[in-house]
Amino acid sequence: MTRTQAAAAPETALGLKRRARRMARALAEAHPDAHCELDHKDALQLTVATVLSAQTTDKKVNEVTPILFARYPTAADLAGADREEMEAILKPTGFFRAKTASVMKLGQAIVERFGGEVPRTMAELVSLPGVGRKTANVILGNAFGVPGLTVDTHFQRLVQRFRWTAETDPVKIENVVAELVEKRDWTMFSHRIIFHGRRVCHAKKPACGACTLARLCPSYGLGPTEAAPAAKLLKGPRARDLAAAAGVDPDLVPAAAVAAPDVP
Repeated sequence: MTRTQAAAAPETALGLKRRARRMARALAEAHPDAHCELDHKDALQLTVATVLSAQTTDKKVNEVTPILFARYPTAADLAGADREEMEAILKPTGFFRAKTASVMKLGQAIVERFGGEVPRTMAELVSLPGVGRKTANVILGNAFGVPGLTVDTHFQRLVQRFRWTAETDPVKIENVVAELVEKRDWTMFSHRIIFHGRRVCHAKKPACGACTLARLCPSYGLGPTEAAPAAKLLKGPRARDLAAAAGVDPDLVPAAAVAAPDVP
């Protein structure tokens, strides 16, 4: 369905599902490098890193977690940490006092209730301090291979722009998208849509004219549609590849965009 057709007639449930599947495939082609951007070696490290990622960038979290885990490698170590020492380590992530308290409580709960091992079910994970459904899906999908949809701010913004749903509650959004995207793809789809939100479909000004999803997106035109201004909005190490995939001259992407800082 084209944008003109979408404006002329309401989209059927089947039409939406078909469009969603096409968009999911387009995202897979656009972002073959999509992955969890929080560095981790095991489920515990991923759990802690995800808790620390609130209100900061993944890049900043990745700078402090090697120091944190070298000093406190186990859940028991985290639970018994020296508070001032951990606060000093976590200070660059912001809200370091609250995050220190959360990490210590998290370690304690994992030790006392799960024998020091991160649990493997949604119900058990969300019972942990500081772990909500979004964080639990990150852990399930990336540490344990259990498909999960991570509804963060990028995910919510994009599926609303795609007009897959008008819901604003993350759980309701997750349920809607679960019906549109094949379960086996949930984890990777989450990474791809987050990559797209950070690199192309920005909150204030999306790069509509340099987006490979433009033909399928009913919000096309929210950002600049001309190639030159749109290309300048692309970010990340593959910004020029993204431009080329959208049929835009990659030389229009400035060098600064390729080296753009991490986006929360």
